[in-house]
Amino acid sequence: MHRISDILVMGSGLAGLSYALKVADVATVHLVTKRDLMETSTRMAQGGIAAVLGADDKFEYHIQDTLTVGEGLCHPDIVELVVRQGPERIAELVSMGAHFDVGPYNGFDLAREGGHSHRRIIHAHDMTGAEVERIMVEKVLAHPNIQVFEHHMGVDLITRQKLMRRGAVITNTEESCIGAYVLNTKTGEVDTFLASSTLLATGGAGKVYLYTSNPDIATGDGVAMAYRAGAWIGNMEFVQFHPTCLFHPAAKNFLISEALRGEGAILRDHQGRAFMEQYHPLKDLAPRDTVAQAIDHELKTSGADCVFLDISHRPEDFVKNRFPNIYQKCLEFGYDITKQPIPVVPAAHYMCGGVVTDAFGRTTITNLYAVGEVSMTGLHGANRLASNSLLEALVFSHQAAMATREALPSLRTPETSWVPEWNPMGATDSDENVVVTHNWDEIRRMMWNYVGIVRTDRRLHRAQHRIDLIQQEINEYYWNFLITSDLLELRNIATVAELIIKMAMHRKESRGLHYNLDYPQKDDENFRRDTLISSEGWH
Repeated sequence: MHRISDILVMGSGLAGLSYALKVADVATVHLVTKRDLMETSTRMAQGGIAAVLGADDKFEYHIQDTLTVGEGLCHPDIVELVVRQGPERIAELVSMGAHFDVGPYNGFDLAREGGHSHRRIIHAHDMTGAEVERIMVEKVLAHPNIQVFEHHMGVDLITRQKLMRRGAVITNTEESCIGAYVLNTKTGEVDTFLASSTLLATGGAGKVYLYTSNPDIATGDGVAMAYRAGAWIGNMEFVQFHPTCLFHPAAKNFLISEALRGEGAILRDHQGRAFMEQYHPLKDLAPRDTVAQAIDHELKTSGADCVFLDISHRPEDFVKNRFPNIYQKCLEFGYDITKQPIPVVPAAHYMCGGVVTDAFGRTTITNLYAVGEVSMTGLHGANRLASNSLLEALVFSHQAAMATREALPSLRTPETSWVPEWNPMGATDSDENVVVTHNWDEIRRMMWNYVGIVRTDRRLHRAQHRIDLIQQEINEYYWNFLITSDLLELRNIATVAELIIKMAMHRKESRGLHYNLDYPQKDDENFRRDTLISSEGWH
């Protein structure tokens, strides 16, 4: 079935919802999301949004903190753009009805997190993402120009060049995106969504790793689709591992916010010894890459299963009021954080790389935009400063919306005659789903062991060999059997894993989130630059 709109949005986190709302007054919008509208990484974000709101803070301080943590790879013009827009974007959220904790800093209670020199994290207790997602979903569902398609997953982007290779007659041969093939995961049917502009806001790829703080939906779908379509991808070697996820067999992926360390929580080893002073002058407020590497080293040298995050020395009422969600969740697993430390381990958390964009979210394919964790804007460099992610989503959804609104009058909605319906080409139902499960598990375990917090050339070469073999199996399976969401996710995490491995092998140094024991030093002369690749090769 052909479904036609002015704009196609893929993803329902803060980036996708915010963009949809900002273009819907001048365009019709189809918004597709893989699960329920609220099932996003945004909803799980605990800490908050970084913005210069305190009287003692300055844009220059936030800019410098971001550049410092980014280890020389941030794009200074992008950092300044994002930081200076922060207060205005926060004001928009407040005007929409979002509720943040009140306090003495121009009316807000501002928290401090690792890598920040000042208190500048606006929050709604420890459930900031849920509050932001709530207000956005409410507005989107009420908008007459936005049609939401839940339980729909992108298969592949549709581009003019791809259609020409399949024999379609198109008068305008400029490479551009005109929509996507989208799987209805409830019915198994693939619909053809056509649009003048397409936005990728599909989030991250934490599920590429065995242990992650991300929800199950985070399988790198947008990056994989964009790469297959020919877009440039950048800096995928920089995977941020959050230092503190709850260590409990039933907890799955529950994050313990960095805001606890911002409020004085101390990391201790299994003997109760505080250890972060050995690794960084800021001790427990060190940037995430340093803290994750420190914990990884402590675990490997001691043989312990976890370390402990201790905030029990703070007043009980303060802990309960400031972190009600974390307090309650830990209590469910038998830990009273007002009286005992929390067992924690690092887990894959955030992709600093992604689909390369300019300052307006435009990718290297015309009429294809990317916003949020799926993108590489130049803000994060080699390591993301805490709570800059939701800020980036807000700013770049605004930037992309402004660019889309300006471009729309000159764009022509694709004609259905150009685009064939999805053709399964004789594929049949699979009776070998064990292949999907096995390869899924193997990729995630391999990435954790060989391409994790600490890497070596030998581990990376082993990973490259394994992913090549797995890709061959997946490709054969993909073309022989009818697609399912599980198969699409497997195909996508394999593509993302391949990109991470390739880029990690390419960078012969240690910088930010990429730490290679064979090259422990930074090499500014050769590698103070982005790692860029497309399906056509390196750039």
